[in-house]
Amino acid sequence: MLPIKPIVLPSDLKTARAGELPAELLVDVKPHGKMHKLAADAYHALRAKALADGLKSFKPTSAGDTYRTLALQRQGFLARYQLSPIDGASTRTYEGKKWYLKAGNAPMASPGTSNHNLGLAVDISEASGDRLKWMLQNCDDFGFSWEVQSEPWHIRYVAGDKVPAAVQSWLATQ
Repeated sequence: MLPIKPIVLPSDLKTARAGELPAELLVDVKPHGKMHKLAADAYHALRAKALADGLKSFKPTSAGDTYRTLALQRQGFLARYQLSPIDGASTRTYEGKKWYLKAGNAPMASPGTSNHNLGLAVDISEASGDRLKWMLQNCDDFGFSWEVQSEPWHIRYVAGDKVPAAVQSWLATQ
């Protein structure tokens, strides 16, 4: 069972518009993408621990699996969903309309509702087997939690402005 904790927003995101974050709130993450500055510090600290613990790699699946602009979220959403009804399909509401997930596509949040749009979420490549076991043992120490049981790769920063001790320790070495 993946541990799911409620998210605490960093104070500088409380009035921000999802998917339209100012550049000064975002930091590049290795090897690609951007995240909110607090989430980026936590991700880099978590990544450093993963590599030190012997994982061969620890990275986002792509640059689009970190911070997503509203336009990028909309593009992905429209590629995966359609307005024409599909029996038994997962649905989302967007622009006041019911959208149906096309067969063979992974679900995606409606534009403006994703934690990717806040720069707090990252999808970790190959989050299964030993890597997932390692994540389950370590993510909480760095302020990360899961959002849904069905997406072990999708973690989000939940610690708000309170920088976790493991992240503080890593920052002291930088």
